[in-house]
Amino acid sequence: MKRRRPDWRGLVMLGLSLAACLALLIHGPIPQDAAYHGFADQRPYWGIPNGVDTFSNLAFLVVGLAGLYALRRGVPAGGLAPLRPAYALFFAGAALLFPTSGYYHLWPDNAGLAWDRLAMTISFMAFFASILGEHVSPRLGARLLLPLILLGILSVVYWRLTDQGDGGDLRLYLLVQFLPMLLVPFILLTFPSRLRPTGYLWAVIGWYLLAKGLESLDEPLLNLTGLVSGHSLKHLAAALGIASFLLALYRRRPDPESRVRISPPAERT
Repeated sequence: MKRRRPDWRGLVMLGLSLAACLALLIHGPIPQDAAYHGFADQRPYWGIPNGVDTFSNLAFLVVGLAGLYALRRGVPAGGLAPLRPAYALFFAGAALLFPTSGYYHLWPDNAGLAWDRLAMTISFMAFFASILGEHVSPRLGARLLLPLILLGILSVVYWRLTDQGDGGDLRLYLLVQFLPMLLVPFILLTFPSRLRPTGYLWAVIGWYLLAKGLESLDEPLLNLTGLVSGHSLKHLAAALGIASFLLALYRRRPDPESRVRISPPAERT
């Protein structure tokens, strides 16, 4: 009987993951920089501290609830039924950013940032499970969802437990946030999608990269506009990335060549 040769794509992903883990292990602890909490726009509005940074989180609530509403009776035609829990957790994590990130921006410190990051990791890991399910195997995505979510939560808990006033160790959290964003483009390029078109997923990545860029331009953008900082715009860009995934659930359709059975779309009221 002929042995099945290992898939080179899986080996590449394994190699990238091991290399990232090894690099962080060799690097040593990475503390949270206390200067991170010094956002440029500290203007209060209606008595709310850091008003624009705080209120801009409302965008996450809107798009998160819209996504959960889309899944209320099943998965729209642009998704896979076995991945409904992953989609739901992705949008639930986004909606949770409104209270968690909003709370953090009221009084920025490591304790508040931990709640913000818990919601973010839920969305990150659910998104990664969705990508694995849509491109590699729906069963794989569904099975890895819970372990990935738990790993994301663990990364934030580990950071806080190691924080004895010195910033703690962010290595596991950085791995959880950035490794999937390294692997997702590789998956999109090398694994055939069960749903078309894939442009909506590239848009998610694009908005994410833009959000990170805006974050690094926090003060320059506030000085330039006099109205809004880079961090506030980061919230809006990230929310638009979530909205791009919601559009994907509505506008994609099954690839005719895919052998995966797509369940009927969600019922309409």
